[in-house]
Amino acid sequence: MKGVCSAREIVEMLESGDLVVTPLLDIKRQLGRASLDVRLGLEFVLFRRGYVPSLDAGRSRHPIADYYDRARLEYGDVFVLHPGQFALSSTLEFFKLPSDVMAYVIGRSSWGRLGLVIATATFVDPNFRGSITLELVNEGEVPLVLYPGTRVAQLVFHRLNEPAPPYEGKYALDTRATASKAHRDEELSWLSDKDEY
Repeated sequence: MKGVCSAREIVEMLESGDLVVTPLLDIKRQLGRASLDVRLGLEFVLFRRGYVPSLDAGRSRHPIADYYDRARLEYGDVFVLHPGQFALSSTLEFFKLPSDVMAYVIGRSSWGRLGLVIATATFVDPNFRGSITLELVNEGEVPLVLYPGTRVAQLVFHRLNEPAPPYEGKYALDTRATASKAHRDEELSWLSDKDEY
């Protein structure tokens, strides 16, 4: 890896069209010295507590998404994330990364200091196209009010030594918060092929 892209490099990629971020509502506010802030989307995905005694990705007879409910909000609405609660959302922005650039999703410190943990799966592949699913957990002691459109996370871009092949992963071209597809992991078919735990 060549290293972290500076603000100037991010702007150059945006201007050349190598990096697409849309909508980019306020570049002056969203651009850091070596990062780009991303906004919380309008849709939230919540696990149905008590619906199943446990979630076993290897033995589930239904897609994992069947155990989640979706809620779509409008601007000005709020989403309350309770202590210990887990929810999925996505970036408001849609991205197209170049073949020689990957990114990390990192929570913004201002929200982290309130107890919000974002994007526990932080790697964004080169050539990725889509909205980025954000994993939200309230590690604080009190309910946390979240506003769609708020800058809750940031992307740090890294330039690679060489271009990567096209991204064809199971989350390619996601345009909304996407539940886990762990049940598609090949090793689960033989690791979970037992009668008992």
